[in-house]
Amino acid sequence: MDTFIQQIINGLVLGSMYALVALGYTMVYGIVSLINFAHGEVLMVGAMVSWTVVTALQDTGLPGWALLLISLVAAIVVCSALNFAIEKIAYRPLRNAPRLAPLITAMGMSLLLQTLAMIIWKPNPHSYPQLLPIDALSLWLDGPVITVAQILILGTTVVVLSALLWLVNRTKLGRAMRATAENPRVASLMGVKPDFVISMTFVIGAALAAIAGVMWALNYGTVQHTMGFMPGLKAFTAAVFGGIGNLTGAVVGGVLLGLIEAVGAGYLGDLTGGIFGSQYVEIFAFLVLILVLTLRPSGLMGERVADRA
Repeated sequence: MDTFIQQIINGLVLGSMYALVALGYTMVYGIVSLINFAHGEVLMVGAMVSWTVVTALQDTGLPGWALLLISLVAAIVVCSALNFAIEKIAYRPLRNAPRLAPLITAMGMSLLLQTLAMIIWKPNPHSYPQLLPIDALSLWLDGPVITVAQILILGTTVVVLSALLWLVNRTKLGRAMRATAENPRVASLMGVKPDFVISMTFVIGAALAAIAGVMWALNYGTVQHTMGFMPGLKAFTAAVFGGIGNLTGAVVGGVLLGLIEAVGAGYLGDLTGGIFGSQYVEIFAFLVLILVLTLRPSGLMGERVADRA
C-alpha cells in the first residue's frame, strides 16, 4: 500500500506539470485551431533561462527561495516575449492558410528553438542547483515520502490553474477569448480585437510553460536543449486525452496521464523483475494517445470548441 501511495504522489507531481503545458496547447487550439508543437521548446527555454539566472546569482548570498522566485519571473518574461514573437512572425501570416502550413511551421519552429538553445547554452546537460531543502518528508512512519520541491509543484499548479480558470471564465479578457474561439469575425464586430486576444493567449500559454519548465528543472535537477521535446509531446497527449479545446479536460488529462505513467512504470518493473521499468515509461503516454484517438477522438470530456462559419 505504501508503494502504491508513493507512486500516486509521484504521478500527481508529474501530471501537474503535464497539465500546465497541456493548458497552453488547448488554449491556442481552442482559439485558432493550431497545434503549437513548439510549445515544448518554450518550456525548455524557461528552464534554461531559470538555470542561467540562478547560476549567475548563486554567489550573491540570496536564499534559495529568492533565487527560485527571481529566476521564475525572468523565465516567464522571456518565454512570454518569445511566444508573442513566434505568433506574430510565424503563425499570424498563415492564419488563413491550409491547416498543414502552420503545422509544418510549428514543427520547424520547434527545431529552430532547439538549435538556437544548443548554440546559446551548449549541448551538454547542466545541473540545476538545489535551491530547496532536500530532506524528504514522511507522510507517516516508514511510509511514502514527499519533498519540499514536490509540495511546491503541487501547490503552484493548483494556484495557477485556479487563477487561469478564473481569468477565462470571470474576466473581460476571458470573455473575449471565448468569443474569439466561437467566431472571430462576429467577435470583432462586437468590439473584440481578435489579434490582441490571440497574442494574449500565446503569452499566457508561454507563462504556464515557463512555470512548468522551472518546476521540471527543480524536480529533476538537470536542464538541456532537448528537454522540452518529450514533455511537450506528452502534454499534447494529455490535451487530446482530456479533450483538446477544453481547459478542465487538459487538467484532467494531464493528471491522469501522470498517474498512468507513474503507477504503470512502477508496477511494470515489479511484474517483469526489473527488465522493464521507468526507462520504458514513454510507452504508456503513446498507448493512451493511440487508444484515445481510436476509441474517443474528442477526448474524455469532449470538445467545446464550436465550428466556425
